[in-house]
Amino acid sequence: MSHASLRIAPIDERPREKMLEHGPQSLSNAELLAILLRTGTISETAVGLAGRVLKQSGSLRSLVDMSVNEMTKVKGIGPAKALQIKAGIELGRRIARSSGAEKTIIKTPRDVADLLMEDMRYLQKEHFVCLFLNTKNHVIGQETLSIGSLNASIVHPREVFLAAIKRSSASIICVHNHPSGDPTPSTEDIEITARLLEAGQIIGIDVLDHIVLGDQIYVSLKEKGYM
Repeated sequence: MSHASLRIAPIDERPREKMLEHGPQSLSNAELLAILLRTGTISETAVGLAGRVLKQSGSLRSLVDMSVNEMTKVKGIGPAKALQIKAGIELGRRIARSSGAEKTIIKTPRDVADLLMEDMRYLQKEHFVCLFLNTKNHVIGQETLSIGSLNASIVHPREVFLAAIKRSSASIICVHNHPSGDPTPSTEDIEITARLLEAGQIIGIDVLDHIVLGDQIYVSLKEKGYM
């Protein structure tokens, strides 16, 4: 007996045909995932299998963080199907990054968010990233200087400005994510910003902004009046 494929699924469970007729935006998350999986199991369609994968992950966002080993614990998902899912996710991330990567001049906090949001919004720990700029606000470098716990990122001004000096930076922009998805600055975020500003004034490297990224939203500490 063969696996339940998309070809023999009921007409209302044929995501490929639905996508051809109505476009990808008409498909549910499970239907889109089913197209990547191609086949289901002996007892269920690809859509049904995709639905179980999403249920196991807990959410579409959490699916991004599932390892191949975790995916293969779902009945019906072998290494090949797990790799198909991971490849599809990675392609989506690279496409999202490709448009932002062309923005090498930073004029507004939105430019920073557009550049880094897709890389950082799914991270499960706080990452502290610095963008290094020249005198014309071209990005000449980027570095992750600290990876914190689930809800804390620790960085010392020494690490920030050592990296900036190595790149002959005229200025820097600091960025970190909040895994909760809420970019509201914490007391610690405000305090480290003040320390960075003070150190930058002494060294002669401007700290242009400190931006906190959430899930598709961000907060600029400069815009909020903290610097």
